[in-house]
Amino acid sequence: MVLSKTTSESDVSVHSTFASRYVRSSLPRFKMPESSIPKEAAYQIINDELMLDGNPRLNLASFVTTWMEPECDKLIMAAINKNYVDMDEYPVTTELQNRCVNMIAHLFNAPLGESETAIGVGTVGSSEAIMLAGLAFKRKWQNKRKAEGKPCDKPNIVTGANVQVCWEKFARYFEVELKEVKLSDGYYVMDPKKAVELVDENTICVAAILGSTLNGEFEDVKLLNDLLTEKNKVTGWDTPIHVDAASGGFIAPFLYPELEWDFRLPLVKSINVSGHKYGLVYAGIGWVIWRSKEDLPEELIFHINYLGADQPTFTLNFSKGSSQVIAQYYQLIRLGFEGYRNIMENCQENAMVLKEGLEKTGRFNIVSKDNGVPLVAFSLKDRRLHDEFEVSEYLRRFGWIVPAYTMPPDAQHITVLRVVVREDFSRTLAERLVMDIEKVLHELDLLPSKFLKLNDGKNGHWTKKSELETQKSVTDAWKKFVLAKKMNGVC
Repeated sequence: MVLSKTTSESDVSVHSTFASRYVRSSLPRFKMPESSIPKEAAYQIINDELMLDGNPRLNLASFVTTWMEPECDKLIMAAINKNYVDMDEYPVTTELQNRCVNMIAHLFNAPLGESETAIGVGTVGSSEAIMLAGLAFKRKWQNKRKAEGKPCDKPNIVTGANVQVCWEKFARYFEVELKEVKLSDGYYVMDPKKAVELVDENTICVAAILGSTLNGEFEDVKLLNDLLTEKNKVTGWDTPIHVDAASGGFIAPFLYPELEWDFRLPLVKSINVSGHKYGLVYAGIGWVIWRSKEDLPEELIFHINYLGADQPTFTLNFSKGSSQVIAQYYQLIRLGFEGYRNIMENCQENAMVLKEGLEKTGRFNIVSKDNGVPLVAFSLKDRRLHDEFEVSEYLRRFGWIVPAYTMPPDAQHITVLRVVVREDFSRTLAERLVMDIEKVLHELDLLPSKFLKLNDGKNGHWTKKSELETQKSVTDAWKKFVLAKKMNGVC
């Protein structure tokens, strides 16, 4: 006799994941659910929702690495449960971090003796690295002012208006005035002469950018060093330089070895670089290197012993994973100088392929420079009918994520599109992107403009249409399109 058995709702082993009640009903979005669900269902729910994210490889807005070798992926997963801050328990990981600091310091030409150890630390990115460097400058300036019996309550820092937002965060969080050198038409980086003019006795440092986020251009650190040296001689000040090499620090040593921007310049006291950009590591690793021990005030370094032995620490956070440090060490020894140079040369060549393809369309002005971070920033020559934001929006239909943005003051009337060329952006993809941009331009040419021409004189001028005017234009365009199809016997 065969006995039948009724399957309970909790017995999910006989159900496929998508047929189970856990996937067929929605979960609360902002409250923890009352009951547990099977691991398969939890995985599937999250995995399905993540499918709506963009493809990281096609995210051309980001400088951050999106591909690493499978062998490095294995090392990352093997170390995913190691807490980097626990140096006594994971001494080898600590040793790997120290090796990375010293390798990068030598890459940046730090003036180290034969057996001298470099001064630096791994961070979660260049934002934390800049905060730490800024704090060191501020504390050293304060100590000097106090020793001289002078007020130290109004520190300032001089940068270009093209700096990344982390500099604004530093200034606001740590109460430092941010003095920005404004940009101008055709010159989208900090002018060293204008920067030095803004320096006063309260300036804790001048920040130079090696690889502007906006157009990839390197600022002239050598000229800044020379001009600032002259001003320091005249005034008696000793205003230093910090180089934000978040994007360019792993590019310049390999593509432009003769370029003087690093510790070869006497006033450069600290440099930050993003390991997760052209250091070729996944997101979550940055580095800050100081010229010498004297440039990092001892009182900023904490010593703890509740994890075991005495451990010095200078970070804004405490716990963090070890994986990215290990991944950085992997890349440094796996690729070596030769490997990094080959990758950077390939990125630069692919950027040139993309630039030449865009120039052949005849529709764009190239805003980026050939020398700098391998990226292409470009703007439309004719913006009367459509603008860069529309091009960016339409490219998403092909899967590409290409940002459009306006320049900072005083060049805010300039709008650009930017494509960052990373290691995994091949020549084939560069050529395909140009083809898709041409398709987008063709589509936009067939659509009504979102701008309206006002006849207020001989030539008139263009203004943005209202939402109602745009909707009417699109409707009229579709009516004409459908009517044309009917007349041709298609419909």
